[in-house]
Amino acid sequence: MAVLGTSSICDEVTHFPLLSTLSLIVETILKLKDQGHRVVLVTSGAIGVGLRRLNMPSKPKDLAQIQAIAAVGQGRLMSLYDDLFSQFNQPIAQILLTKNDLADRTQYLNACNTFNALLEMGVVPIVNENDTISVSEIRFGDNDTLSAITAGMIHADYLFLMTDVDCLYTDNPRVNPDAKPVLVVDDIATLKEKVSVTTAGSSLGTGGMITKLIAAELATAAGVTTVITRGSTPQRIFQIISQPIQHTGSASPQVERATKEPDVSLTVSTNAVMDASVATPTPAMPLHTRFLAKDNPLVDRKWWILHGLHAAGTIYIDHGAYMAITNATQKSSLFAAGIVACKGNFVAQQSVRVVYSPIDSAKKGDHDSQATDTDLGGDFTEEIEVGKGLVNYASHEILRIMGYHSRQIIDRLGYADAECVIHRENLTRTKLTMSKSLRSP
Repeated sequence: MAVLGTSSICDEVTHFPLLSTLSLIVETILKLKDQGHRVVLVTSGAIGVGLRRLNMPSKPKDLAQIQAIAAVGQGRLMSLYDDLFSQFNQPIAQILLTKNDLADRTQYLNACNTFNALLEMGVVPIVNENDTISVSEIRFGDNDTLSAITAGMIHADYLFLMTDVDCLYTDNPRVNPDAKPVLVVDDIATLKEKVSVTTAGSSLGTGGMITKLIAAELATAAGVTTVITRGSTPQRIFQIISQPIQHTGSASPQVERATKEPDVSLTVSTNAVMDASVATPTPAMPLHTRFLAKDNPLVDRKWWILHGLHAAGTIYIDHGAYMAITNATQKSSLFAAGIVACKGNFVAQQSVRVVYSPIDSAKKGDHDSQATDTDLGGDFTEEIEVGKGLVNYASHEILRIMGYHSRQIIDRLGYADAECVIHRENLTRTKLTMSKSLRSP
């Protein structure tokens, strides 16, 4: 699976499409298909092409104008792709997505089935965000994030983030000559502490290198190896997938694990295991950054809850609930007795964030709130997001039952739809610990 940024599609000044780059991308995709791989292309460029068509010098700030420009450009962008692929008699399909399209489980599964059907038919799906109608609440925000979500949906083996640089650097190489390339990444959280990725994207794009790190974090959690490489030289993909890196060791952050689902988008498979955040380049290997997939990625449903759903509110929990939920051997459901606060308006079966705040817990008089940072596995001077889950009760119901035992729910509400607020099967955890307080002495 490949994603093209706006800077790889349109000239930043003239907004003319970069036909040479697009032609190389098309040829690369066709060669990959000839080798038996199934390829999905995520593309930006609708706004850039729209600006060229309307003879506008720069992207406006008004949302309605931007969406109108995207509406003009999207059709011409797909026409351009269709012309290029038609030279080789290759059918393509347009898929426009917003977060709202994936929030409902049925729609999410329908989208997955559509991708599968297109790939089985030999069609190249071309994906873009539906910029014409999307608003901030339902936007992915950038196509890097969209590509990561799509890669997780189709269980891709590889995600290629095609950009205007060869790889990720420790700093911006255009202004810092001492910037060093980062070649292999295992622990993205540690990487963020060592590199500078604050440089913004191009004047046409919506992100920079930081959005690619976010995309890599999402994709690797789904078991997708992610690569940053130069968009103007897509032929490098063949070398990259032909020489998987072999290494040992691991420094990965703790994330909920599950058995990997079978791949349905057979871009390429790899047996590479995890390594440190920076490695020595292989002489014959083109310069690129490889983010290694988690060896035990989240299963489809858990990954959808964590990354495919918009959080409608936040539930705050006490220390006891935090330890029970995040304990790697227990992984309990969330009960009303462990909830100390609830924010937002939501109904049953909507997604919410589950957050632990030691300070808030102490204010509520939680007797376990004095646990040390070491007990909790880190420095908790701020709120800790434990994960996301689907609630069994609406927000106004939770406000009435929080702090009470399950047997008291019927007394508080007059009914009891479920014993717990979030069942463990509907709770995706972003943090797991081995609590000292729950271990045998």
